Amino acid sequence: MTDAHEASRAVRVALVDGIESQTRKTMDNLIAALALADCTLEDIAKVGVWLDDPRDFWNFNRVYASYFPNGGPARSTVRSQIMVDAKVEIDAVVFKPLD
Repeated sequence: MTDAHEASRAVRVALVDGIESQTRKTMDNLIAALALADCTLEDIAKVGVWLDDPRDFWNFNRVYASYFPNGGPARSTVRSQIMVDAKVEIDAVVFKPLD
């Protein structure tokens, strides 16, 4: 189990960094959450993205696209004032048929 203080410090460090670093951290967190449900990025049906600053879109999109070399799932991206000092929030709807 990760030490809560260390995890909190890692989040604070990521928040000071730019959109590229925050996008990578957010995607890595998404991958970790998916793994807990025995899923991967390939199981995502739709992604919702909130950007604090629309001028960050192209830099965000470049990093985001690197996680989906085959095009990725459907995605909505909007500008929204985020409740914490973050530049990006991402959520995902996942579909994985039972075997």
